[in-house]
Amino acid sequence: MVVTASLAASARVHQTRVLDRTPLADGVVLLGLLAPEIAKASVPGQFAMAIPPRGESAAVALGIYEAAGDRLSLLFFVIGNRTAQLSNLRPGDELAVTGPLGNGFFLDDAPGDVAIVAGGVGIASVLLPAQRLIRDGKRVRLYYGARSRDLLVEAQRFADEGCEVELATDDGSAGRRGYVTQLLAESKHKPGLILACGPSPMLRATAAVARELGVRAQLSLEETFACGLGGCWGCTVPLSRESAQAPGFPAISGTDAVNARVCKEGPVFWAHELRW
Repeated sequence: MVVTASLAASARVHQTRVLDRTPLADGVVLLGLLAPEIAKASVPGQFAMAIPPRGESAAVALGIYEAAGDRLSLLFFVIGNRTAQLSNLRPGDELAVTGPLGNGFFLDDAPGDVAIVAGGVGIASVLLPAQRLIRDGKRVRLYYGARSRDLLVEAQRFADEGCEVELATDDGSAGRRGYVTQLLAESKHKPGLILACGPSPMLRATAAVARELGVRAQLSLEETFACGLGGCWGCTVPLSRESAQAPGFPAISGTDAVNARVCKEGPVFWAHELRW
């Protein structure tokens, strides 16, 4: 089971206004928006589709980083023209945003010790679940990996929120040299639940570690969406037809799986139900 906003709230385009813009590293931006309706409706792990103000009509999917009061924030890496346009926005500028969208993390019955694994821009989707778990009195350990020290953005924020933070970098400039999933696999702390968001190879490795530990894991899949609303079926992933998130369509020939849309049935799925 996962948590989602109502279809009516999800499908609506909101006119927001930029409140603040913070460069976190070279090519990494945190954009704060006046978006009270989205902020109120968001649950941890959902995303929004931001419509670039000039030059391109296609929206870009971004994880919802913060949602408190009237303020919503989007944390993103500048990759391509659409995110470059968003990075050039300044306080007072307007931005059309559709959201909140998708299914978030299911946290209602979370155990007392939870590991969160984030790789690169995946950090954008895990602050809200971390905050929720800490408010609920859970012990939260963040395993956070990036290419280099400079790209470990907001690591201190998570520590300030109450997370225990362990770091890994590809070049060894901070924390352990190597993959963040190695930190998880070699940790002396066995969590009761794993949450993860990041590139697909990291998520597959996280799922493998979870299987070895005998721990359930929820994975937030990264994908490029065309519509973000489930209408185009351009972002499917094989999912067990026994999953509560499986759409009511025939199974893929020769398998026990159906095609689930990452934007609609996901982006968060139980690792053991994915049929990658």
